[in-house]
Amino acid sequence: MIPQSFIQDLLNRVDIVDVVGKYVQLKKGGANFMGLCPFHNEKSPSFTVSPTKQFYHCFGCGAHGSAIGFLMEYSGQSYPDAVRELAQSVGLSVPEERNSLPPAQRAEQQARSLALTDAMTRATDFYKKQLRGAPQAIQYLKGRGLTGEIAAHFGLGYAPDDWQGLETVFGSYRDDAIAGPLVEAGLLIESQDKRDADGKPRRYDRFRDRIM
Repeated sequence: MIPQSFIQDLLNRVDIVDVVGKYVQLKKGGANFMGLCPFHNEKSPSFTVSPTKQFYHCFGCGAHGSAIGFLMEYSGQSYPDAVRELAQSVGLSVPEERNSLPPAQRAEQQARSLALTDAMTRATDFYKKQLRGAPQAIQYLKGRGLTGEIAAHFGLGYAPDDWQGLETVFGSYRDDAIAGPLVEAGLLIESQDKRDADGKPRRYDRFRDRIM
């Protein structure tokens, strides 16, 4: 577990405008920066980045979050990987607490790490298979000069336009044991205001209709 104090220090050191600006062309507009949203197709900029509040928000699709959340959403990284990338960009090392943990907690942490790795591996395989059956996604890649060989080399895939696409691989999102690692890996989103009949938060795929 990465200490929350480190996360806060990291977010205080990075500038979300610089982070987002590596992937999105931004233009100054008043107190904020604006650009075309990278998470949905649009012709007029509705994607804003606030340097004072250090968050991004799209008025078109509702995407929003911190610099860490942007890397997870844009690059498909897990939470720990996004933290490590940001930390490296400002010369920080993510603290490792494993050696100071009791054996039982250390074993639990290792099990969680393995579960996350397994979730990412299976999801990656799923996205690769989906790309082969998505002609519109293949055409999009070809339009950008990316051949099938390049896509295979870099492990590109496609997330279908489905709110529960990964259920075909992992099983029902209503099962906490299944959904837990997927949420932690950044593959699922838990709704904060919508719940099922049994009181559990509704869970849905973070990535839909996009190249992975």
